[in-house]
Formats: sequence, structure tokens, C-alpha cells
Amino acid sequence: MADVKIAAEPRTEFGKGAARRTRRAGRVPAVLYGHGTDPVHLSFDTVEFAAVMRLNGRNAVLTVSGVGSPQLALTKSVVRDPIKGFIEHVDLVVVRRGEKVTVDVRVVTLGEAAPGSLVFQNEDTLSIEADALNIPEEISVVIDGAAIGTQITAGEIRLPDGSTLLTDPEALVVNVTEAPTEDAMEEEIDAEGAGVEEDAPESEDGEGTQRGEGSDGGAPEDPAAAEGETPGKDD
Repeated sequence: MADVKIAAEPRTEFGKGAARRTRRAGRVPAVLYGHGTDPVHLSFDTVEFAAVMRLNGRNAVLTVSGVGSPQLALTKSVVRDPIKGFIEHVDLVVVRRGEKVTVDVRVVTLGEAAPGSLVFQNEDTLSIEADALNIPEEISVVIDGAAIGTQITAGEIRLPDGSTLLTDPEALVVNVTEAPTEDAMEEEIDAEGAGVEEDAPESEDGEGTQRGEGSDGGAPEDPAAAEGETPGKDD
């Protein structure tokens, strides 16, 4: 993974209100920290930073300029709005060339498993240690022709050269099972439907209670009258 040059501007006001103003101005608020340095509050052009994330992935290494001497930094956290998806805030960690960093890398499967099978991917990412300038964009797992019953753990996956696995080696990543038949799926749906009918609540006499009825089936009681109170004109 190559480092990418990007210009930043310093931020002098902080807090939620300041962050909103920064975003309205078309910039992404960010913090740069690490290696014993004081945190630096800065911002990036929204369009430019979004393009960097799109082209370089979640573990992009950036050469940040505009806030003193250029700093090599790893994107540690990118917070997005849960509904609209725009970038709300970024955390960057200062790194050094040749330094090892801990990152979570996306796992992708390649190929098609055996006919009649169903593939479950239990882990979307693996935690690894890698050189800051050689972080893989993704880790591939080949499942082409994998038979039913195949299970692939984290420790069995080949990592890029220079990377060390930090995830539990026994963690199940891919599980190839037998795909359910259409008849089996219909039976399961029928069984679930029967369970819903059996659990439907009933009143003591086997009939549902109608809204607005009292216990004797007549008109509902006035709570105030039951307490012996008479509503006044000021109530």
C-alpha cells in the first residue's frame, strides 16, 4: 500500500458545534496523534478525503501536510453517519517507515464451493501486524470446489509476506455446509407458522376481549366516578 499525500488545515475550535460547522464548510474534522506527540486537530477537504478512502481502503497511509512538517499517518478510525453515510470524523496515528502496526484487514472468498453447498463467512476481518507501508488491502481465501464440511480457520489462511496473525488461529472464518432443500425449507416455514398459532393468547372463556368492554361486558367504568370524584370546571 503506497502512502498518499493530502493537505490539511489546522482547527482552532472544538466540540460538537464546531465539528458541525467544519462539516458544513465542506471539510472533515480529524485528530492526529501518536509517538508521544501532542494531538493535532485538523481538517481535510471532504471530497478529497472521501476519494482517498475509496481508492486506498480503510487502512490508508497518508502523508499529511499543512500542519507543520509532513507527517506519515495511518487512518485508525473513520466515523460515518449511520443514516446518510458521510464521514463525520477521522482519527489518524503517526507512524514511522519500517514500523509494524496492528490493523484489521477485510477477508474475501474466491471461487465457488461444491454444488449443493452453502458458504458461511464467520469473520469479515482478520487482525494482523504488518509493516506500515505494506498493509494488504484484503486477505483472500480460496474456496473453489470446497466440499461440504470444509472448515477454514484463521491459522490456515495464508497471509501476505511480512504479516503476522493476531486473531485467534482457531477462530472459524469459513464454514461450508450442505444447502437446505426446498422441501426442508417449506417444512421449517410450516413448523414456524404452527408454532405462532399455538402461542396465540386467548381469554379464559376462549374468546378475545373486545376493547371498551368492562369485566361484565357492559360499558367501561368512569375512573373518576369509581373514586367518588366529580370533575370540576377547572380540570
